[in-house]
Amino acid sequence: MDDHCRDCRAGLDHCHGSLIHHAYQATECTEDGCPGEVLPHSFAVDCEAVGCRCALLFALAV
Repeated sequence: MDDHCRDCRAGLDHCHGSLIHHAYQATECTEDGCPGEVLPHSFAVDCEAVGCRCALLFALAV
């Protein structure tokens, strides 16, 4: 628990990690032990933003 986090203080279900959406793979979180569910995350990015090439492969296939 983080004393500086509003959601922690309120006891809300949330994750401090960022969710990464892949084109062909499962969605992953940057926080260890996170199940990767979408709702508890405040920040989500496409995998291309973090240097993953699976989105490029998807674009080439289309």
